[in-house]
Amino acid sequence: MLVLVVDNTVLILAIPSLITDLGASPADIQWIIDAYVLAFAGLLITAGSLSDRYGRRLFLIVGLAFFGGASLLAVLASEPWQVIGARALMGVGGAIMMPSTLSILMTVFDDSERRKAMAAWSAVAVVGMISGPTLGGFLLEHYWWGSVFLLNIPIAAVAIVAAVVLMPETRSAGRRIDPVGVVLSIVGLTSAVYVIIEREWNVAGIALAVVALTAFVIWERRSPHPMLPLHLFADRNFSGASFSILLMSFGAGAVMLMLTQYLQFVLGYGEMRAGLALLPYAVAAAVCNGVGAALGQKVSNRVLVGVGLLVMAGGFVVMATTTGYAPLATGLVIMGMGAGVAGPSAYASLMGAIPIEHAGVGSALNDTVQQVGMALSIAVLGSVLAGVFTSRMPAGAPGAARESIGAAHAVGLQGPANEAFTVAMHVGSWVGAVFCVAAALLAVSVLRPAAPVAREPVEV
Repeated sequence: MLVLVVDNTVLILAIPSLITDLGASPADIQWIIDAYVLAFAGLLITAGSLSDRYGRRLFLIVGLAFFGGASLLAVLASEPWQVIGARALMGVGGAIMMPSTLSILMTVFDDSERRKAMAAWSAVAVVGMISGPTLGGFLLEHYWWGSVFLLNIPIAAVAIVAAVVLMPETRSAGRRIDPVGVVLSIVGLTSAVYVIIEREWNVAGIALAVVALTAFVIWERRSPHPMLPLHLFADRNFSGASFSILLMSFGAGAVMLMLTQYLQFVLGYGEMRAGLALLPYAVAAAVCNGVGAALGQKVSNRVLVGVGLLVMAGGFVVMATTTGYAPLATGLVIMGMGAGVAGPSAYASLMGAIPIEHAGVGSALNDTVQQVGMALSIAVLGSVLAGVFTSRMPAGAPGAARESIGAAHAVGLQGPANEAFTVAMHVGSWVGAVFCVAAALLAVSVLRPAAPVAREPVEV
């Protein structure tokens, strides 16, 4: 979990360096981010299902090794397209290992310990958010952009050793492979996420996604050994938590993308200072993550998710109505508090509705929902940011300067570009606030108390 979060937070911080050092265009930057999302989201459910059958620890180790190797390829890249390819391979490795990070906790710990384990899982994500910008900022200020990918390799190596030494192997006996379901899920999810990312009326892509996903649903309903138990969606806690997490991910997905550019281009911060400037969110989330885990013993998930999301919306409102770092830091703290309270309870609601023998595919569904939300966020909020920025730039500015704040700075249009990007960030923050409120309303109206989930015997 740590290596995935550190990688993504550091990458976002490296965007300005990729623009200036590699000559990456806005389209290149989007694909450096989205190539990972595309591979990751497309393979998650398949990887989760296979890990249930062949061993969750095995898939964790294989995924870590694949991720570390792809990170080395990114270090050696000299062109934007090479970074995009390496990021796609990193997405494959992430998809192989990510479902196991949560399914191992679900199978090893019983109901009395599971919430604490999931809170620790969430806390590690926050530790990554704290250490990522700090380490990334230091590396970017003292070395070159490739050093942020080099950071993944020792973390992955340590994680592999820890998995071998400390973790038991768990698998669900009797699970059979569903090859038709595997193919249909990969084709359907990959094409669907691609259409979302492209943000264009791609008839062929839409048709492929619809046909493949429809065929997947029909096949899974009739298969004697389905890869994905579709009856889960009839559980209101599962479906409600899924959509709440989707909307929450959408609301928060493009925040770091906006803020790293705002801090470095508009406020003129260096990489290290920009990384440290993001810490208020991570620290607040880490503290409130523990608070949320403790409250979860006494307060329902529905209340915690609803309140947390409304608090996140409040942080977006602060960001949408102010300028400068001090008010921005206040908004980040508020958002972090809301995320710390809402996140663990939303994940507990979703995973609590999943039969333990399907822990891997259930964890993959949780991750897939988040990745789809992130893809939607980057696609929709990315379009909002680009559209508002372009509309606010002088009509006589060069074409590239009207599309990218980095290009505008390069041709001496710092003033108009900074003003245009600030307005664009405010509009994007309002969009994020609306989606957080929608997620809160959905959680409060749908989520209900869940029955305890029994622990599956560990097969070593």
